[in-house]
Amino acid sequence: MGRVWVLDTETKGTGAHMVPLDQVQQKPARRPERFLDPPKPKDEAPKPPEPRAPRRFRVVDVATREVLADGTGARETLGVLGGVRSIVDFHVSVWEPEDERWRLLTLAEQRLLWERRTTPDRAPA
Repeated sequence: MGRVWVLDTETKGTGAHMVPLDQVQQKPARRPERFLDPPKPKDEAPKPPEPRAPRRFRVVDVATREVLADGTGARETLGVLGGVRSIVDFHVSVWEPEDERWRLLTLAEQRLLWERRTTPDRAPA
């Protein structure tokens, strides 16, 4: 009776070769290698995030560079925007506490404020 041959691919690289089936069956089963230890569980519970401080805004007139509002909250800023003629007449910046600087709002962000502004004919209830 002839021998049964199989392709042995357990060699490293591309050196697979043909071996008799009885040699492959006699090999002990290999344990899978562990490359990393599992992370140890943390005993402490994660800290809840600190509450974010209210946003502060600065409104500047484009033509005169006059500061219309500085460090105001959202409600006061919307009231100031109610007295402005057009969305292109002002720039609004928001205070970023992480960077400790004023960030100019994008046009889309300014448009959101503009749509929610308080005008005399749309006074809040």
